[in-house]
Amino acid sequence: MNRPARVSAHSTSSDTAHGMTLLRDPLLNKGTAFTEAERAALGLRGLLPPCVLTMETQAERVLTNLRALPTDLEKYVALNALHDRNEALFFRVVVDNIDEVQPIIYTPTVGLACQKYGLIFQRPRGMFISSRDRGQIAEILKNWPYPAKLIVVTDGERILGLGDLGANGMGIPVGKLSLYSACAGVHPEQCLPVVLDVGTNNEELLNDPYYLGLRERRLTGEAYDSFVDEFMQAARKTFPDVLIQFEDFANHSAFKLLHKYRDEACVFNDDIQGTAAVALAGLFSALRVSGGKLKDQKILFLGAGEAATGIADLVVSAMMAGATEAEALRRNWLVDSRGLVVSGREGLSGHKLRYAHAGQAPIADFLTAIKTLKPTAIIGVAAVGGAFTPEVLKAMAELNEQPIVFALSNPTSKAECSAEDAYRYTEGRALFACGSPYDPVTLSGRTFVPRQGNNSYIFPGVGLGVIASRSRLVTDEMFMAAAHALADCVGKEDLAQGSLYPALPRIREVSVRIAAAVADVAYQRGLADGPAPNDVKALVQSQMYEPKY
Repeated sequence: MNRPARVSAHSTSSDTAHGMTLLRDPLLNKGTAFTEAERAALGLRGLLPPCVLTMETQAERVLTNLRALPTDLEKYVALNALHDRNEALFFRVVVDNIDEVQPIIYTPTVGLACQKYGLIFQRPRGMFISSRDRGQIAEILKNWPYPAKLIVVTDGERILGLGDLGANGMGIPVGKLSLYSACAGVHPEQCLPVVLDVGTNNEELLNDPYYLGLRERRLTGEAYDSFVDEFMQAARKTFPDVLIQFEDFANHSAFKLLHKYRDEACVFNDDIQGTAAVALAGLFSALRVSGGKLKDQKILFLGAGEAATGIADLVVSAMMAGATEAEALRRNWLVDSRGLVVSGREGLSGHKLRYAHAGQAPIADFLTAIKTLKPTAIIGVAAVGGAFTPEVLKAMAELNEQPIVFALSNPTSKAECSAEDAYRYTEGRALFACGSPYDPVTLSGRTFVPRQGNNSYIFPGVGLGVIASRSRLVTDEMFMAAAHALADCVGKEDLAQGSLYPALPRIREVSVRIAAAVADVAYQRGLADGPAPNDVKALVQSQMYEPKY
């Protein structure tokens, strides 16, 4: 397939675009930073104001305007517009201000942006492939002008904790891929966001005059399966060696698709595997504070979907370093909307059965489950806002000197508890991680700095390692290696202030270490393209995109 030659924004190649075409290409545009010589050579004279600005001045102007906006949604729209006109400047702003900008371009603001997607839509980004395109997906993918190495794909059925948002879910793959480039240096030219629009069962969207997706009920059953399979085959043929990340599919589809393709294609599901790795890394960090061993912990999950069972599966694998599988399984319990998951309960789906333990009577509510099972850790991934009540937190503090409390659901409205509540109701003894960002909390003269157990610590580095090594598959062993690498990045000074994850401004350094660990697994298991290099870390770093002119 013939594709147009591309160059970076700081290239001087004579093949680059000219004039207004250049200014309208976000991958090449530098705006007012084009020099006098470039303006003369590239047909830009008269098309720009005469003043030449540095990238630093442009970034300062962006931040000045951004900080003057009254709401995060308006900031999201402004950053999205910058992304659409100047990718290098967009990523420079994100990389240099990751603490401030990530919550705007991803969680929690991206959830609201998806809900308002039709209203704030300005310019298409990524590819929308609908169920009406069946039989033509391969041809449609050829319309994408760049050689994709990484696809993030969603069908919009379970966007964050917000449910079925249909085609509005495009904000999620766009946001994820922005973090791939900002946090791990995957070149934006290699990134392709995709929405598989199979309709929506969201009545509000079906009646929304600004909704941009198919106004049809969701495709199901064999028709859905064959549609997704056509996409998978077409994507792998159109973009050889592409890494495909499944994102925000509903439980019933997420597990099925991962199990179907994981042994034959380079795929992973971030909601299952990425969430597992970041949670496991947080547990490793917490145990450095408490002094306990992972195999001795008892973990109670609020939630029994893809996040909960994904975390539990990886925790069980890690526990098996010092325990049998049966012993490890017995130390992980799930609570769903019907209560404690136990053996013999009717209607249990496949992914829950592994944790449906025998010998325990049914328990209807989470607090009673805590008092009965006496867990050392509770992990919330059910998107039930406020579910870690003061009574739940006090019960954990009565049972444990340093209770592990992970409120991982997002956006913020779905968080099981706030950082302030977690510390207040455990008398400052909780080892806390959150799914949405929270400000530091001062209690009894001590300041705690809670850090987000965000998948952005994991998936960018995993993707970079897979792409750099050209691994044919993505394995659970890679996510175990990623969890250990992330935990190793947490310093004593982090733990002293209650932080179970490294500071976000270190994310590119963290991603390099994770990518190297993932690539090492690929080379050791014969999954990579060719022999291992002498310096895997150097290989990874050599492929990282740096946003500059």
